[in-house]
Amino acid sequence: MTADKTPAGIDAADPTACFEILIADMNGRLRGKRLPLDAEKKVWSGAVRLPASTQSLDIWGDDNDDLTGISLTLGDPDGQILPDARTLAPMPWAAPGSKQVLASMHTLSGEAHFCDPRGILAGVLKRFEALGLTPVVATELEFYVYDDKDWRDTGRPMPPKGLTFRGQPNGFQLYDMDAVDALTPYLDTVRAYCAAQGLPADATTAEFGPGQFEINLLHRADALAAADDCLMLKRIAAKAAEKHGLRSTCMAKPYTGQAGSGLHVHASIIDKNGNNVLDAKGGDPVKLKSVTAGLLQTMRAAQLIFAPFANSYRRFQPGSFAPTDVDWGYGHRGTSVRIPEKDGPAARVEHRVAGADANPYLLLAAILGGMLKGLEATLDPGPATEPGTEAPQTEKLTHDFLTAVEAFAVSTDMADIFGTAYAKLFADTKRKEALTFMRTVSDFDYGTYLPRL
Repeated sequence: MTADKTPAGIDAADPTACFEILIADMNGRLRGKRLPLDAEKKVWSGAVRLPASTQSLDIWGDDNDDLTGISLTLGDPDGQILPDARTLAPMPWAAPGSKQVLASMHTLSGEAHFCDPRGILAGVLKRFEALGLTPVVATELEFYVYDDKDWRDTGRPMPPKGLTFRGQPNGFQLYDMDAVDALTPYLDTVRAYCAAQGLPADATTAEFGPGQFEINLLHRADALAAADDCLMLKRIAAKAAEKHGLRSTCMAKPYTGQAGSGLHVHASIIDKNGNNVLDAKGGDPVKLKSVTAGLLQTMRAAQLIFAPFANSYRRFQPGSFAPTDVDWGYGHRGTSVRIPEKDGPAARVEHRVAGADANPYLLLAAILGGMLKGLEATLDPGPATEPGTEAPQTEKLTHDFLTAVEAFAVSTDMADIFGTAYAKLFADTKRKEALTFMRTVSDFDYGTYLPRL
């Protein structure tokens, strides 16, 4: 807890200014409360409450008490919402003086709640701390922007008008500066909002799809802060879009026939002296390969974290930049785990499996948990995939949502990383979603099968 304060860059309040305290649910959606600015002291005193079941809500907002037993079964008890003062930031899209803060769910006795994604990542980081180590993490988020009016009229996304010709996408836009120029007012707003909130935003690039962009966030020697940054970037992308008559989405595959959106993670590890323990120093990168092996050995079980929705599995297509093999390589962008550098302070792994729809806290917990496995024993990742060659005989990532659910559900590694209770809750909730998806007759079914069978 900290005393009330107004951080640099926040203007004196106007009468409509507000204070938002926010938590992330299992799907990475923000839940919380909006308070009058003069009620801010309630936030810092720990007086804000929310039902603990807000952390078990599925993608439709159902608390699934029949599956979880933490809602009406227990009388839907409150949890305590404790703010992290480091995340206090202005809300530049709101009235001057408005602020927000990220928080974690605790029990009323003050313990971290087992359902809180932010708390789960904090627990993994404590295991690194016990070893005298600190993960250094950066994220690269891809997302689409699309026309708000077209979506409201048709229920389907359409690229911004400046990126179309006669209503159709005007070709691929990878690294195309004309695409950046066409969306400059929007991207400038994103950049301004990032600066106002202190996000370490770096390069912005146009990606393959129409209206698809990637924003890189710089490395942080605080994985919890890196996850906070990523979550806030998703919100900033959406809030900036609203200002320009657009919408943004981190849906993994919003268009048939266009690129999906990924969320790549770069990670290294430093010791108490600031040395990168993955640095091969010109020799055999034993530790780097061992943490890579830990990532590979946990990848199939963790795919549900990397791809948490039915739509997520549409990304994993052969011939795309989304990986389909459980493999690794040096500088190879087609592999699940890429090693961009093996020598020096920049030695690191790049994890390339997750979609933009992944919850950043659970994503980093899964990746860092896999790396821990490679730190606790010397593991062999097998042969590297070489550019221009087929991947060595490896396991495949699944294309099926329900298969991923069941692999996660029976994994002792996932129970170790996320806790037995949360792993069960997550798997049970996602199984319900997968079965609902499988039972739903789609427009594809009607268009293909109804007139022919």
